[in-house]
Amino acid sequence: MAKAERIQKVNSLLVKEISEIILREIDFPKNIFVTVISANVSKDLQKVDIFLAVFPEKEKDKCLEVLNKNIYKIQKILDKKLKMKPVPKIVFKLIDVIRTISLENS
Repeated sequence: MAKAERIQKVNSLLVKEISEIILREIDFPKNIFVTVISANVSKDLQKVDIFLAVFPEKEKDKCLEVLNKNIYKIQKILDKKLKMKPVPKIVFKLIDVIRTISLENS
């Protein structure tokens, strides 16, 4: 129970911190909106999948390209901000928000 609670707290912390880093440090092309939806850290805290929503949907490849190009910068800032060891390695993943919402409502 305690380990699951810790993982949940780490997930919340990572969503907050990575959202702030992306907002302040990453420049996306004009009119692209990126939102960090959730984080899913591995049980050993070595890796975290960061799930993102991108609008407009047709720009998601461009967004992922920008993020992956800057992943080392984001990771370095995150490593400095967090006082935990190990700091999970980031893997960005895109989700289809419109599809997800329609599935939830059906």
